Amino acid sequence: MIHASASRRVGFLLALLCCPLVAAAADEEKKADPPNIVILFADDLGYGDLGCFGHPTIATPNLDRMAREGLRLTQFYVAECVCTPSRAALLTGRLPIRNGMCSDTKRVLFTDSLGGLPEGEITIADTLKGKGYATACVGKWHLGHLPQFLPTRQGFDSYYGIPYSNDMKPTVLLRGATVIEDPADQTTLTKRYTAEAVSFIRQNRDQPFFLYMPHNFPHVPLFASDDFKDKSLRGLYGGVVEELDWSVGQVLDTLRELELDKKTLVFFTSDNGPWLIKNRNGGSAGLLRGGKGSTWEGGMREPTIAWWPGTIPAGGVSRELGCTTDLLATISALVDAPLPDDRVLDSYDLGPVLLGKGESPRKSMLYYRGRKLMAARLGPWKAHFMTQAGYRQANPEVHDPPLLFHLEHDPSEKYNVAKDHPDVIADIRKLVSEHEANLNAPPSQMEIRQTGSTRASANRGSRRFTRRTSSERAARGK
Repeated sequence: MIHASASRRVGFLLALLCCPLVAAAADEEKKADPPNIVILFADDLGYGDLGCFGHPTIATPNLDRMAREGLRLTQFYVAECVCTPSRAALLTGRLPIRNGMCSDTKRVLFTDSLGGLPEGEITIADTLKGKGYATACVGKWHLGHLPQFLPTRQGFDSYYGIPYSNDMKPTVLLRGATVIEDPADQTTLTKRYTAEAVSFIRQNRDQPFFLYMPHNFPHVPLFASDDFKDKSLRGLYGGVVEELDWSVGQVLDTLRELELDKKTLVFFTSDNGPWLIKNRNGGSAGLLRGGKGSTWEGGMREPTIAWWPGTIPAGGVSRELGCTTDLLATISALVDAPLPDDRVLDSYDLGPVLLGKGESPRKSMLYYRGRKLMAARLGPWKAHFMTQAGYRQANPEVHDPPLLFHLEHDPSEKYNVAKDHPDVIADIRKLVSEHEANLNAPPSQMEIRQTGSTRASANRGSRRFTRRTSSERAARGK
């Protein structure tokens, strides 16, 4: 007969032996049932434009709830300060200088551009599609409008959206590579993007899916539906942001309704900082200096929220460094997908940060403006080798010695402390030298010019997209 105390000891020992088995079983179950992935990407939204990031009059109840139920990341960056290169970096996990999606002369792709994201780049969509995911892009693409560069050639099963910025002509709405509206009615664009996203989630509820939803707003020109246009204390800009917040709520509510919320990682951020020269039609970087087009903090540090109920601890705030390029490595680790080993990646797995289990492996940031490395951050220290306002400043101002700011003491970059810390500047110079020594920058995709070999492509590109026939338009009511 076993005494009670001995029985308890045996039970305790059995429990200890079983713990690794239970943990291993949980890990295997997670791999067998990988999470859905949703990336919500605003356009020109400033660090200070959300209620949960300090805006006093823009109402963002859905994003505020998302933050309460998830994790706010307060030191999270994009890899470039304007649209095209920022988007290329997010999808490929690579600095734009490595994939050719940046330029000093043409900051973004335009409707007459002949280049785009190279076919050889491996996107998050490619990675997830290889793991059996359904993939969709809903919204602004801006990585090449010619057929060979559209989302359906970059790992996405479907595409619905405007292929570039909403101020470029012709402002066409595409489904796949087919124009379904010209010009697009932008007053209902956010609502239609939302309906498309919700439909995709519903259709793929029984399999893993990846939804990349890059909005066209609050990039100018600003448009909002009648439900939001004249309702915000912040005016039209506030109404546009509040409609984006509504859209986020619709996506999250759909996940809750379908009981997919605990199976889905949702990531919200913006492609670059606010377009300050647009005055009241532009946003706010809060306490950060500068905005869109600059490598001051306001141009590249973004309001960011990660949400995954039951996995990401609720109500957290992370001050760890992160960047949109890190999404590739983070997502690949979550779904047990290999990272490409035939190229240099600028991507770190932020899993420990999201799960509240550790520090970020990212310890530095490189701030590019086009093909120029303007600044670098190492730990809390940021050195500016050159500075340039987002717009209306023709040439950068060179700083030798560089300006130096301690971003955790001085996030507004007001107090240059370079003379007191030559050792820090030396460390940052070493970081930059090591980066540049291993940099193999391809030609810019934005600078492809018409030559004899490209003129035919340009002529084909003048037609650009397949258009519906009159009978198709009549059948669809367009």
